[in-house]
Amino acid sequence: MSEKKSATRRQLLTGGAALGLVSILPNGLANAKDGDKLYKVEKGRIRQSVVKWCFRSMDVPTIAKLSKELGVQSVELVPAKHWPLLKKMGLACAITSSHGFRQGFANKDEWAGCIDTLKKRIDETSAAGFKNVISFSGFLKDGMEVPQAIDNMVEGFKKVVGYAEKKKVDICLEMLNTRVDEQMKGHPGYMCDKIEYALEVCKRVGSPSMKMLFDIYHVQIMQGDVIVRLCECAPYIGHYHTAGVPGRREIDDDQEINYPGIMKAIAATGYKGFVGQEFIPTWKDPKKALSHAVKVCDV
Repeated sequence: MSEKKSATRRQLLTGGAALGLVSILPNGLANAKDGDKLYKVEKGRIRQSVVKWCFRSMDVPTIAKLSKELGVQSVELVPAKHWPLLKKMGLACAITSSHGFRQGFANKDEWAGCIDTLKKRIDETSAAGFKNVISFSGFLKDGMEVPQAIDNMVEGFKKVVGYAEKKKVDICLEMLNTRVDEQMKGHPGYMCDKIEYALEVCKRVGSPSMKMLFDIYHVQIMQGDVIVRLCECAPYIGHYHTAGVPGRREIDDDQEINYPGIMKAIAATGYKGFVGQEFIPTWKDPKKALSHAVKVCDV
């Protein structure tokens, strides 16, 4: 190798080009794109929220303060004891928790517990002036086939959706992926693993308070064609979630979903609800990770 070529290689490794190499790594990407200053929502066509469970290093007051700084309007899926703080800060809880995904309406023997929990959460959500409460199908078990599970879900949700209507709260059924066998990144055995299942349930229940939670991460893993599917489901979507594929990590250039395009498509449907940032941060500074996601989705 010539001395000139060796020098060039040393320059690449020790000079300015090395910074470019670092910038393609997850921790470097935030610095390369956004610098040290946190982004604040400018356009606001998409009302953004943040899902607290993903940001375990921050308590609710900390993530609420950060949300205000970023122009994010909600911190979601937090216990009711935190709602007075959110309201005092001018924030919403865009969707509230209920019975958890391990139980749900696909199994008749789980109805009673799910309905009891849902009614309590609907009461709390309504009293706080919030709009959505989450719900789930639960898991397929005992050899049950999908058509029977969907019939069960329709029958079960009809037992509680009238109560939600009276309280002016929407029940949002979440679809989850069953392909990824990693904690909180996929849920093998979950019944409602295709968005068309959630759509059929919503249509057959036939109530303005029966909606779906369209999780972009899960839809991409199971089926893809996200924009076409969200347009088909638009009248029944009460909430959205984001995350990068693969890995449920940041929505940056190292993952496969074109989030600006998807956000523009969501806005074009006339959607007025919230989009919740539900990725698990891997960058050294989770505040910058959230700031970057907010910027990407502010279309």
